[in-house]
Amino acid sequence: MTCHGAEGQGNEGIQAPRIAGMEPWYLKRQLENFRAGIRGTHPEDEQGLAMQPMAAKLTDESIAELIEWVGTFDYVPAEITLDGNTGRGRTIYQGCASCHGVGGEGNQAFGAPALAGQNDWYLVTQLKNFKAGYRGTHPDDSFGAMMIPMARTLADEQAMRDVVSYINTLGRE
Repeated sequence: MTCHGAEGQGNEGIQAPRIAGMEPWYLKRQLENFRAGIRGTHPEDEQGLAMQPMAAKLTDESIAELIEWVGTFDYVPAEITLDGNTGRGRTIYQGCASCHGVGGEGNQAFGAPALAGQNDWYLVTQLKNFKAGYRGTHPDDSFGAMMIPMARTLADEQAMRDVVSYINTLGRE
């Protein structure tokens, strides 16, 4: 609650994402990856380095209990905190849609989480992390590894802001 918020809404100050509404399968995989050191061990991944020791203490049972508890939170799309060129972002997002879905709804078969409604600042940070190789480089992170070349197609931070600005338009009903 301290990090992700009392209602799972996320916390920009410490870059802890919204977990309310997060898919149970994705949350489970990420907690297991943090626990195993597959995620959150790169020295430049500040947010991951903060999360990894928290997850290292978790058992399979406590992960299941956390997922059940998080499932009680109401899904509320995250507040929009950045702007960009949504038209350009829509064009960029076409490459993302094949895994994350046209509506940003995610796709378990591809291991791709929902993007719609997630904290925009978190999405930009993670795109930067994938592009820089701070995330997705562990040999056992096959799903994360697929994001590295995708993130590297984004020319700069403005392109990231543009695509995330477009994602901000998805799933807001």
